[in-house]
Amino acid sequence: MNHLALPKLNLDSLPGPDTVLRRELGNGMLVLARENLTSPSVVIAGYLPVGSLLEQPSQAGLAAATAGGLMLGTEQRKFAELYESIESIGARLSFSTAKHTTAFSGKALAEDLGVLLDLLHEVLLTPVFPATQVSRMVAEKLTSLAIRDQDTSSRADLAFSGLIYSDHPYAVPTEGNRDTVEKLTAAQLRRFHARYYRPAGTVICVVGGVRAKRAAQTVEKRFADWAAGRQVKQPTLPDLRPLQGIVREHVPLEGKSQSDIVLGFAGPPRADPDFLAASLANNILGRFGMYGRIGDVVREQAGLAYYAYSALIGGYGPGPWQVMAGVNPRNLERAVELIRTEFRKMIGRAPSAAELADNQANFIGRLPLQLESNEGVAGALVNAERHGLGLDYHQRYPGLVAGVTRGDILRASRRFIDPDHLAIGSAGPESTPA
Repeated sequence: MNHLALPKLNLDSLPGPDTVLRRELGNGMLVLARENLTSPSVVIAGYLPVGSLLEQPSQAGLAAATAGGLMLGTEQRKFAELYESIESIGARLSFSTAKHTTAFSGKALAEDLGVLLDLLHEVLLTPVFPATQVSRMVAEKLTSLAIRDQDTSSRADLAFSGLIYSDHPYAVPTEGNRDTVEKLTAAQLRRFHARYYRPAGTVICVVGGVRAKRAAQTVEKRFADWAAGRQVKQPTLPDLRPLQGIVREHVPLEGKSQSDIVLGFAGPPRADPDFLAASLANNILGRFGMYGRIGDVVREQAGLAYYAYSALIGGYGPGPWQVMAGVNPRNLERAVELIRTEFRKMIGRAPSAAELADNQANFIGRLPLQLESNEGVAGALVNAERHGLGLDYHQRYPGLVAGVTRGDILRASRRFIDPDHLAIGSAGPESTPA
């Protein structure tokens, strides 16, 4: 296969400057809108620049709890009344928190866009965090954390993060830990909300059965009263401490029959020029087909793993480039060595022309599928805005992918992959050699 055989997309059908409205509001908010008048529904998606990096380590989980508490009651409506208002129009509205941002998403009939935005305005600006409801939410979070702490996959991932992000804020889990979450109070949530929830830097994207200009006007009308206030300064990320050889941690969990492994390195931020080449390298390594080379060697050929695949998480900072596998405890060390062998192959030789073309075709061909729904378009536009990719990114994307060479992939692999300097987190019924 060569570039001529790659999928040919109708670029005019993809989101771009001619079909996406982008408007900055006076209070610092940003509105994105794309119409799809064949759809009876409308989707909203977006984020605030409020993440777990703004909390103190002793209050880990506070940002996530604040986002989770937004819909526990407002100055206008109690908990039950708020949910009845959402359900009465068949809508949905939810929030989630990451390291740098708090995201929201919602959906309703196109005719109810104003109602949905009214609800979003209400929970963002006037939550009251009632103590009884907050206590109940904290109890639910503690139950989730107790389940997490007995899950081999989750514990292996936590161990990996602690190793690769030693003395770095990325090491602190966004959802917190039991000893920090159990101390959270309604008053702390109120203070965090009052201090950090601001319109500046907030992005709202509207996609669906409403004219783009009308959608933007509706957002502006609903949020014009959100005063800009003092700009929140985002924390500066420290440099990562380089790994000194192979570092590892095993978390023994009684009563488990499976061990889970997470191993790898810090990868590129999303804005890194090598991110796309690294993404293709990752697809070759552990995603394409039956989970790439790693899935083929570790799971299919050797039969050592129940699952084995890789992931590259590109965000504002250096997200992890990691391999995850679930194995019989007796096979843990052999699986680790096979994975390291595949790392060596990735940095030892460029992929074949056919292998590159297959993965390029996969990247290009799946783009229209990702954009076939209102949710997919909204998520793509928000992600492009978050990382400064530009309104024309999705129209440029097929050409960008097709332009990646075998040498680009080899260079990106050698830049980030090092089989002799990596972190290995594992969890299961037995300890492993240090």
